[in-house]
Amino acid sequence: MSAEKYAVIKTGGKQYRVIADDILEIEKVAGDAGATISFDEVLMIGGEGAPTVGSPIIEGASVSAEVIEQKRGRKIIVFKKKRRKNYRRKNGHRQELTKVKILEVLGSGQKATKKAAAKKEAAPKAAASEKAAPKAEAKKDTGGAMVPLFTAPAGDADDLKKISGVGPTLEDKLNALGITTYEQVAGLSKDEITKVDDALSFKGRIERDDWLTQAKTLADEKK
Repeated sequence: MSAEKYAVIKTGGKQYRVIADDILEIEKVAGDAGATISFDEVLMIGGEGAPTVGSPIIEGASVSAEVIEQKRGRKIIVFKKKRRKNYRRKNGHRQELTKVKILEVLGSGQKATKKAAAKKEAAPKAAASEKAAPKAEAKKDTGGAMVPLFTAPAGDADDLKKISGVGPTLEDKLNALGITTYEQVAGLSKDEITKVDDALSFKGRIERDDWLTQAKTLADEKK
């Protein structure tokens, strides 16, 4: 009984030992679901007699695969803090991933014999898109100008861009809500933070990036 043909491939800076019908989650590669892709960095092929090892890759060898879906991995939280510097940063990261199914291992000069299965249920998906269209349009209709939540104080506005995570666009949105000074940001209550989160779809960003502490420091420096 002969051993099953396998290969060691390299993609996304990592190495994988694969055989036909393996399901892998790898760092993102281009391709829509159902597309056939090829991995050309084949480091070794074995399973049929003595293994063939590349230097570093085997010229002409490849591994074909079918893209199952494009997805994102679980969120990783990165927190940075500097003591006595009023510096705290909390950021999240979700890695872009591609889920693939290995079709076959091809040695030098071999041609592919397997193809990705034809995509099915195209019509139901189209119907789902049409069904979702009214919702998208409704959201667009209701996404007009910001409704002020606060009364902006008299005088010149502060440069809110000095708060980490606030750029020109976000500063304009905050100003439209009536938030123009460091003291306003530093004095936001829990309820007010919730209202701003909802208005800007922040999902906890104000507390996560500790805007209140940053704004208080900037307000003190301004005095």
